[in-house]
Amino acid sequence: MLNRVLPSIPTPAEDVAAGTVLLRRGQVASKALHLISGRVAFGVIENGVLVHQLGAVEGPFWLEAAAAMLGLAHAVDALAESPVTIQALPLSQFKNQLKHLPEPVHTLMLDLAKAQRQQIEVAVSRLAKDADARFAEWLLRHAEPADSQGSMAVILKERKRLIAAQLGIAPETFSRVLKHLRDRKLISGGGRVLNLLDPTGLQSLAGI
Repeated sequence: MLNRVLPSIPTPAEDVAAGTVLLRRGQVASKALHLISGRVAFGVIENGVLVHQLGAVEGPFWLEAAAAMLGLAHAVDALAESPVTIQALPLSQFKNQLKHLPEPVHTLMLDLAKAQRQQIEVAVSRLAKDADARFAEWLLRHAEPADSQGSMAVILKERKRLIAAQLGIAPETFSRVLKHLRDRKLISGGGRVLNLLDPTGLQSLAGI
């Protein structure tokens, strides 16, 4: 709903290449960005890499509208996953257009923005649990008996990119986590089957 009732933009569109960082955490919003087309991922970028992914959107969509509406710093980074077309609206003009909404609608929009902001902050705080721990917990939840001797394994029924999104990490981070757990002799195997060599070690890593 937040995206649907925001004002339209009379400003020129700009084409941006894939891999461009569109928003950065901690920077106070100075403009409102409207994604016309293309795909953008939200999450946490470290050393130029999206190491934690919270979600992705496709245009048309307002990027981090809550931060623009509330005049706050961006809570997440935004990265163009594909070539995108965007429009930028100065913050003062953006807020002025919002004021032309009926007062009850304007109030509702601000309440929704505050609620969305709180949800994003909680989601980012949960990323404090590192990727290895989250994946170890995921493996234990999806483990199935592999043989009569009590060995356990996980069959990857979804693409690795989709599993990475569930864990809130980038696909590249997912691959690094797999290698790390193999190097620690916690799992083995490749392709679509992962064998759990040390379930107790995985439990310790996951903190459960």
